[in-house]
Amino acid sequence: MGTRTVLMRTIIVVAALAAVIALADCDALGNRASLDGTAWRLTGWAVNSLDPQGFTITAEFDDGNIGGTSAVNSYGGEYRTGPGNDFSVGEIAQTLIAGPEADMRAETAYLELLRAAASYRLNGTTLTLYDDAGNESLIFTATAR
Repeated sequence: MGTRTVLMRTIIVVAALAAVIALADCDALGNRASLDGTAWRLTGWAVNSLDPQGFTITAEFDDGNIGGTSAVNSYGGEYRTGPGNDFSVGEIAQTLIAGPEADMRAETAYLELLRAAASYRLNGTTLTLYDDAGNESLIFTATAR
C-alpha cells in the first residue's frame, strides 16, 4: 500500500469518526436532542452575591415549554434548542407573589440570566446555560420529575 492510499484511508476514517461524534447527540432526523422530559434544580450561577442553593429555583422542560419555580413565583414559557447548542426562551410569564427581599433578588437575577441564555451544554446530570459571549450563566443538576 502506498503512502497516498494510507493517507486517504486515514482521512476517511477521521471523517467518519467526526460524523459519528456529531450525530451522537442528535435524533433520527438530525436534530439536537431536546431537553423535553427533563427536570433540573439550579446549583450555580454567575451571580456572586447570592448562593442559588439557598433558594428553590427549578426548570422543567416539556413539549417545547420551560417552567418551574423561580425562588418565590412560578414561571413558564417556550424554549428552543438548535441549531447546534443554541438555546433561547420566549416570553416568560410568572405569578406575582411577593416574598422576602433576598428571594425576590434571586428571582430577578435568575429570570434575567434565563432570558439572556444563548447556548447550552448537557454533561451527564449537569445542564449549563451560557450567555451570548459564551460565559457560564446558569448551572443546573438533574432532579426527578
